[in-house]
Amino acid sequence: MAANKARDLLIVGLRNAHAMENQAQELMERQSERTGDFPEVQSALRRHLEETKQQLRRLEDCLSQLGESESTLKDTAMSAMANLTAMGHAMAGDEILKNAFADSAFEHYEIAAYKSLLTLCKHAGIDLSTPLQASLREEEAMAEWIDNRIEDVTLQYLAKEEREAA
Repeated sequence: MAANKARDLLIVGLRNAHAMENQAQELMERQSERTGDFPEVQSALRRHLEETKQQLRRLEDCLSQLGESESTLKDTAMSAMANLTAMGHAMAGDEILKNAFADSAFEHYEIAAYKSLLTLCKHAGIDLSTPLQASLREEEAMAEWIDNRIEDVTLQYLAKEEREAA
């Protein structure tokens, strides 16, 4: 009985993670279009965007192994939210900072989601650890990259603002 409940929750979690990664993809696509003044950030976003596309495929494979598929409704809703978020940040003068803060929070959200999925797998007796661990490692690496560059991005933004004010 407990394994069945864990399996059910795992399926919901995998669908939610797929929607979450759709949201991440939309956000990074919008952000990477607008970060030309910050080439290191733009490069990292584009790299992680490719990882995110692979993560989506991994989640689809996990769902398929369980005889399930992603939720189109959840995917669509999360993609729309991502575009609204990106538009809101784009209107701000300090868009790069708002994006960095939001991206840091989002990466940590993704990390927690993958850790939860791995826990559910153990309790359901289902081994999806290889693809989920791969995605977890990528999210941890991106979170660390962002965390290690908040100060640099802030100083680059400050220097840009000072140049424009002069």
